[in-house]
Amino acid sequence: MNFPIKALGRWAALMLAAFWLAGCTTYVQTQVTAFSNWSGSDATRTYAFARNGEQQNSIEQTTYETLVANELSKYNFRQVPDASANYPNYQVALAYSVRGDMVTVRQPVSVYHDPWPMYGPYGRPFWGPWSGWGPYGPWGPTGYVDQSYPVYIHALQIRMTDRKTRREVYKVTAVNSTDDASLYHAMRFLTRSALADFPLGNGTVRTVTLPVDKNGDVSNETAASLDSNERSVAPASAPTSAD
Repeated sequence: MNFPIKALGRWAALMLAAFWLAGCTTYVQTQVTAFSNWSGSDATRTYAFARNGEQQNSIEQTTYETLVANELSKYNFRQVPDASANYPNYQVALAYSVRGDMVTVRQPVSVYHDPWPMYGPYGRPFWGPWSGWGPYGPWGPTGYVDQSYPVYIHALQIRMTDRKTRREVYKVTAVNSTDDASLYHAMRFLTRSALADFPLGNGTVRTVTLPVDKNGDVSNETAASLDSNERSVAPASAPTSAD
């Protein structure tokens, strides 16, 4: 399911460019924006997923719902069927998208400079007052060249609605960018970042930084914050299977 991510996508592309410049791709940064009118207690945290027409009978949708359910369970949410005796208090709807873009990074390069091409490299002295190269030597001062790279901007929106009043009580959007086109690979980072510290205050905008393991998944190492405006999230415990 698609929803507009143009403005947040520009932020995500800029963040990925910053990581390329720093030569560091061991963390994924996700911008999280939350709107909240949450007043529920632990006792009322039952929910069912709501699907639109194109999400019905979708294996991809079921896969993402499982990831979201795992995160919600950390905050005492219980998933119950719509038709069960334990009527769910909330409906949880998901929207997600991925789109490609290009990011341009300016990188330093050294350019060879031959001031005496008719004499060859030995026709003039390399150093000293008679050197044609000057103080920089044959490579001259450092220049810059623009390099363009593909970037993929992934987004997830989670919307919670009170089943009785039909009023929206919580909506959170998470956006990140990587050089991987797979939305599935990005979804673990999106769900973990979106639901960290639930519920966030109304109008919260923050950046969550999560480490990447050697397989490209969320690492079990402690997340590191790269500046004072970012929020790190502790690693999740391994899910337990029901008997």
